Amino acid sequence: MTSNLAAASDTCAYDTVFLRGDWGSARITVDVVDTPETRSQGLMFVESLPRLAGMLFVYEREQTVSFWMKNTLIPLDMIFADGAGVVQRVHHNARPGDLTPIAGGSHIQFVLETNAGLAEMLGIDVGTELRHPAIPANSAAWSCAS
Repeated sequence: MTSNLAAASDTCAYDTVFLRGDWGSARITVDVVDTPETRSQGLMFVESLPRLAGMLFVYEREQTVSFWMKNTLIPLDMIFADGAGVVQRVHHNARPGDLTPIAGGSHIQFVLETNAGLAEMLGIDVGTELRHPAIPANSAAWSCAS
């Protein structure tokens, strides 16, 4: 099943993450946070998020990451990917305001946050590939250069 969400254009852009897997493909509009300051703010205090929108957290290198939902007002799915942009873990339906740490695992370089339920609705799971200009072409499973 290929989603018409990805069919319109698959040209890489900084404000778009493409996803593909056995389930098909999709395109999500994102805000990119790639500094310690913007990553620490994340989606805190955001009251709503369009259905096919999210936030892409970009780290300088693969590392162990953990998130929480302090001051977050909307339920989220968290999609954790390695340096090649391959999903290693999906956390479904993180609860607003919950201070329980959500471990993404080790060797994580990208985290895509979306509205809760979107990952399940699309079928995003371990092995799904992300495509975005922040993922280095020489290591990307699905490169913007291809």
